[in-house]
Amino acid sequence: MDVNPHQQVFAALASAPRREVIAFLAQTALSTSELAQRFGISAPAVSRHLAVLQRAGLVSAERQGQRVLYRLQRDALLDALAGLASAVDGPLRRAAQRPRAPREAI
Repeated sequence: MDVNPHQQVFAALASAPRREVIAFLAQTALSTSELAQRFGISAPAVSRHLAVLQRAGLVSAERQGQRVLYRLQRDALLDALAGLASAVDGPLRRAAQRPRAPREAI
């Protein structure tokens, strides 16, 4: 089953906690335990959210010693948002460019 990468991004962003993780990672790279402390949830729960974000290409992981730091992949997020804007804008522009029949006077 081929899934559009943008569909994976928006499916990942459908979760409010994952959007919050993205917001934190937009500021700095963080480990699972650091994210868990900020959210007040368990590290395994954070790991599950991070796995979804990684599969969507929104987050990358980098090992630094014993820690794994997660970083936002801004280009993936921006590409998906640009794709959405283009998909929405295209039909609107085509509709606006269609010639309209003149209206009859009342």
